[in-house]
Amino acid sequence: MSNNVGNAVDDDERVKGMSPLRKAMIRPELGAICGTILVFVFFFLTARDSGMFGAAGVLNWTLVSAQFAIIAVGACMLMIAGEFDLSVGSMIGFAGIILALLTISVGLPTWLAIIITFIVCIGLGAVNGWLVIKTGLPSFIVTLATLFILRGLTIFAAIATTRKTIIGGMREASEGDWLAGLFGGKIFKGFFQWLGDAGMIDVFSRGVKKGMPVVEGIPMLIVWALGLIIIAHIVLTKTRFGNWIFASGGDAQAARYAGVPVNRTKILMFMFTAFCATVFAVCQVMEFGSAGADRGILKEFEAIISVVIGGALLTGGYGSVIGAALGALIFGVVQQGLFFAGVESSLFRVFLGILLLLAVILNTYIRRMITGEK
Repeated sequence: MSNNVGNAVDDDERVKGMSPLRKAMIRPELGAICGTILVFVFFFLTARDSGMFGAAGVLNWTLVSAQFAIIAVGACMLMIAGEFDLSVGSMIGFAGIILALLTISVGLPTWLAIIITFIVCIGLGAVNGWLVIKTGLPSFIVTLATLFILRGLTIFAAIATTRKTIIGGMREASEGDWLAGLFGGKIFKGFFQWLGDAGMIDVFSRGVKKGMPVVEGIPMLIVWALGLIIIAHIVLTKTRFGNWIFASGGDAQAARYAGVPVNRTKILMFMFTAFCATVFAVCQVMEFGSAGADRGILKEFEAIISVVIGGALLTGGYGSVIGAALGALIFGVVQQGLFFAGVESSLFRVFLGILLLLAVILNTYIRRMITGEK
């Protein structure tokens, strides 16, 4: 009798064990890890003599990857919560122009203009979330409308006030500003100067920068990217709020029955996405010393592709910030690697399309493994 019971338990699908290989296969980061390894191996073999893996080259593709990572972190958290935000790119252009207008045209101190810009953009993120919740419309539609509204307002505001779509003078206006330095400065300058003096990295041999290292320090944009990745990963995997995010995207109605504040969670994720877009915009304005009404175009799709490559399901409830960060790293390495390898840069878009298709196919297979669908 006991043997029969034991056999019945062994055959019960509800207690079926999972092999280590299967556990590894359903990890969100698996595809991104494999993709990262393949990309680095490929460019090491094809572009290792081009300077891509020298100090300046590493900084180059790391900086581009950090740009993708900042907006991918916000998009990842929101997608795990079961929603999309297609207005991210327009939010970047909008935030930059608002910051420049407040600083250059209105004459506010840069630190105050930055704070106001964050408040306005995070508020718009909250409006996006509120509209999605209250109307019951797909976030794809709501934020697509916001994409056009923000882009139109950005161009109108720039032309109506300055008769230009690019507003310069930000570098001079923000010089010495305590908050601007957190977005446009560099850290560890002394350490990199020491590396240059010790001959461990190249230095400039002529011109006004003679004797200075080719890498002066780590840009704050990279610091912001790393900080957001670490904080978002901890929140998502180590806190109750992280469980709420997964539950809201997995099965919102069941989550409500379990006491999860689904509506509040989703609105907060829209606000966080807007925050990440604003961080990107402010860093970009400080780097270039100007704001452009056309900046951020297609960034929303690049963020979503990074997240999908990182293993997040389009249906929500599953994903990884680390995976999204690796997806952003793949983007940065490939975009700059094609340049170092002497390949036509337009092929970058071809690569994105192929990578997106492969990632969606892989994610569909993983979803079927998880849910047991045929």
